Amino acid sequence: MDLKPINSGGTLLRNGPGLFSVGNSEYNHWFDGLSLIHSFTFSNGEVTYRSKFLKSDTYKRNIKANKIVVSEFGTMIYPDPCKNIFSRAFTHLQNVISDFTDNNLINIIRYGQDYYASSEVNYINQIDPNTLETIGRKNYRNHIALNLATAHPHYDEEGNTYNMGTAIIGFGQPKYMIFKVPADASDKNHKKSALRKVQQICSVPFRSSLFPSYFHSFGMTENYIVFVEQPFKLDIVKLATAYFRGVNWGGCLKFDQDDMTFFHIINRKTGKEISTCFHADALVVFHHINAYEDDGHVVFDLISYKDSNLYNMFYLENIKKETSNFIQSHKSFSPPSCQRFVIPLNINKESPRGSNLVTLTDTTAQAILQEDGSIYCQPDTLFIGLELPGINYKFNAKKYRYFYGSRLEWSPHPNKIAKFDIVERKHVEWVQKDCYPSEPVFVASPGAVEEDDGVILSSIVSADPSISPFMLVLDAKTFKEIARASIPTTVHMDLHGLFIPAADSS
Repeated sequence: MDLKPINSGGTLLRNGPGLFSVGNSEYNHWFDGLSLIHSFTFSNGEVTYRSKFLKSDTYKRNIKANKIVVSEFGTMIYPDPCKNIFSRAFTHLQNVISDFTDNNLINIIRYGQDYYASSEVNYINQIDPNTLETIGRKNYRNHIALNLATAHPHYDEEGNTYNMGTAIIGFGQPKYMIFKVPADASDKNHKKSALRKVQQICSVPFRSSLFPSYFHSFGMTENYIVFVEQPFKLDIVKLATAYFRGVNWGGCLKFDQDDMTFFHIINRKTGKEISTCFHADALVVFHHINAYEDDGHVVFDLISYKDSNLYNMFYLENIKKETSNFIQSHKSFSPPSCQRFVIPLNINKESPRGSNLVTLTDTTAQAILQEDGSIYCQPDTLFIGLELPGINYKFNAKKYRYFYGSRLEWSPHPNKIAKFDIVERKHVEWVQKDCYPSEPVFVASPGAVEEDDGVILSSIVSADPSISPFMLVLDAKTFKEIARASIPTTVHMDLHGLFIPAADSS
């Protein structure tokens, strides 16, 4: 049994919601829970587990008040009616343009050599990856003009970090922003923010100033950024008036099924966008799998939905339903579809209208030249029913063969892990009754050449009280279990995370 990938040492950091009530008050949505950070440290064949709540300003304010006092994605908080009229009026005015929560519960990301708990707002919280202590809150707005930023950046081979954000209000014309934080951005004395060295690559104007596209992630190749401007949109007027209307932040998102999806292909070195209009049918996307360039094309794989109902499934009242009732309530749930889109880079304007400009032979994806010169893209469906995708990150932005993910079938909580072979169009699974795996993370073997030479790590929780939570280690080639480490305490389902090799976390 080959444990070399993790015997060389490292720490798997995980982030997700861990506390759903404070005092007598409760959150409405699973994405509202207060951030709980977990770590699994591998050393000399042993695993050490620890967890700590992120000591965000939101956490501290809630705990001090012994109730939820900061609004979240699915839970809007209103002032105490016992307060005097002046205090209530001031609270209402503060919420005309909301100051978002810093409850960063989605992912762990890296800027320079600093690690941060991140969500999708202007705040991130720096953490110590060894102790999980919260070092302090950073505000993107102090360094770059944006209100929102994703929790899914990309890292290149030099260690630079690329990310995207949105400038909604207060920064001139509303726009999407692409930025880079250099690998050497960290302060050796840990007193200055790595964000101080942020570099704006480019901006993309909104198609509609009042309805910007929501995006959770983006794609990156060796030379390009792939931004999907989807018709799943943020209603700016509704956001500005949500507090008065009694609408939560989640209620400010809407899917326009009659609109189109637009693909922006941007040179990440020059910041210039390819001028051709690339578009597709309406879809909703949260996670990109990978993207790369191949013989004059940009190929990008993502997980799409036909509607935006996924968020609704995670309201706690839905999650708590019995299995049969849950299935009955969500029969119309659009399953996640792993799809491949292909963008031709060298377009011959003399090509016949209606012709497919994709010349690659290993995909059925099409890019059809329209009468107006735009390109209508049709996907190649790779696989149905997989989310939380992961790859061997050494193959990020490169042509690749395998991806891993959590199987989603009847429930928003995955009950299987899968490995998909793009070439063979086949998959293998790991499953254990009553067990629910977290997002699978690939860790390569030292000196590995083959793409799937390594292990898959996933923390598992079970509905069976006789099964303790455990860290599962699978051989990434065969998908057979190599080892598992029992965790003698309660472990929560989480969202995303990051593996830090031992040499990087010291």
